[in-house]
Amino acid sequence: MIPREFDYHAPWTLPDALGLLTQFGDDAKLLAGGHSLLPMMKLRFAQPGHLIDLGRIAELKGIREADGVLRIGAMTTENELIWSKLLQDKCPLLVEGARLISDPQVRYKGTIGGDIAHGDPGNDHPALMIVLGASFVLKGASGERVLPADGFFLGGYATLMEPGEIMTEIRIPVPAPGTGYAYAKLKRKVGDFATAATAVMLRMKGGTVQEVAIALTNVAASVLRATAAEASLRGKALDDVSIAEAARLAMSICDPVVDQRGDAEYKTAMAGEMTQRALRSAHARATP
Repeated sequence: MIPREFDYHAPWTLPDALGLLTQFGDDAKLLAGGHSLLPMMKLRFAQPGHLIDLGRIAELKGIREADGVLRIGAMTTENELIWSKLLQDKCPLLVEGARLISDPQVRYKGTIGGDIAHGDPGNDHPALMIVLGASFVLKGASGERVLPADGFFLGGYATLMEPGEIMTEIRIPVPAPGTGYAYAKLKRKVGDFATAATAVMLRMKGGTVQEVAIALTNVAASVLRATAAEASLRGKALDDVSIAEAARLAMSICDPVVDQRGDAEYKTAMAGEMTQRALRSAHARATP
């Protein structure tokens, strides 16, 4: 199939893009990397009359640090995340996660903001954003909002973004020195969405877990934060027993759909396995 006819707009500034959104309302869609929207348009699941390409807006790109916070333009590509020396030094989990997204062709065009704003439960950035304590800058005709990643994702393709808003920036507090990290992802082949995946950030103190964040990808209608699993680990040694209990608690909140990647029981089991692997890898990288 081919998309319905539409008008294409390529504004150079954010105010111009917001003006187009206001002008065309629900008949307009924003184009970032296009890897999610364009297939939906070809299948006519999405039928916008106007497509607003954000690719020329320079203020939506770039990676910098200010006052202990990493600020990433929403139109920054996955490839730019991977090769950023700043992220390699200050936030290696984001680099690790970006490397596991799809394939090189997609990573050269796909953007971090597009991945997040789309709200697909199979996308990788939501789990990474939650464990990193990220927040998102949204701009609309009525002004700017800054929302935390935890709670931003409401369900399949549903987020707290309002019609007429554009995600402009992702803000991530620089992780404390010695923080362990990992993103364990199981997929059938290169380029596929995760069968199940787990993101972990971990800080140790005196042989016990001081702080931990765990989030799960593609095992429910939206990204899941495994709060009970986190609570079970704080103040305890990270050993086989505590890791197994955290994995059990993570599995208990899973509600995956049945598809070509497996049945619900298999996906839930793999979420537990990915949680164990991510915790062990994060522990190996953590220093007191």
